[in-house]
Amino acid sequence: MACSFFLVTDPHASLSMKKALPFILIFFVLFADQYLKIWVKTHMMLEQEFPIISNWLYLHFAENRGMAFGFEFAGTWGKHILNLIRVIAISGIGIFMIQVVRKHNDYLLASALALLFAGALGNMIDSAFYGLFFTNSFGQYAQFVPLGQGYASFMQGSVVDMFYIELLDFHLPDWFPVWPMRHVIFFRPVFNIADMAIFAGIFSLLTFERKAFRIALNW
Repeated sequence: MACSFFLVTDPHASLSMKKALPFILIFFVLFADQYLKIWVKTHMMLEQEFPIISNWLYLHFAENRGMAFGFEFAGTWGKHILNLIRVIAISGIGIFMIQVVRKHNDYLLASALALLFAGALGNMIDSAFYGLFFTNSFGQYAQFVPLGQGYASFMQGSVVDMFYIELLDFHLPDWFPVWPMRHVIFFRPVFNIADMAIFAGIFSLLTFERKAFRIALNW
């Protein structure tokens, strides 16, 4: 009993747990993100969907070859440039997070960076490796194949998205001064767990923005 009490109240044990928190976050985000993506790839065909919560939250299988909102540029070379930017960003976020944990003991800021890191890495994994190991999903459930026999080469794969929220679906009235009779759907983009982690990380960082900038300047 005394031993248990000591473990709970030991400040060194508590400090170790705080230091581990960002890395635990990274593990759980990556595990949940990749598990769900692989399940969707192997159990759904592209553009297939079914409701999770009727009439507003759907599981909708989509693939994104480019950036946010499906934006692409410059074909294959554009994809290589995008991946290079991703690698640089992921490396920078990771180094910054370790710096914050080791030298500044700001675990809330480190956790926000961990969410950003895990989200960016989760989507990078799709782009780098899914094309090597999976068949395409057009009209069929994707299957694992031997390395290099998939639907795309290294770093040329697509990011798997699956959550679709339809909070609003209506047409603007014909008397509306801008875009009369326009079909409005909110929220159109399909997203994944990695995207949610990135959003949560950015939202959290807004709280620590000045401190994060000050730490970066003092490297």
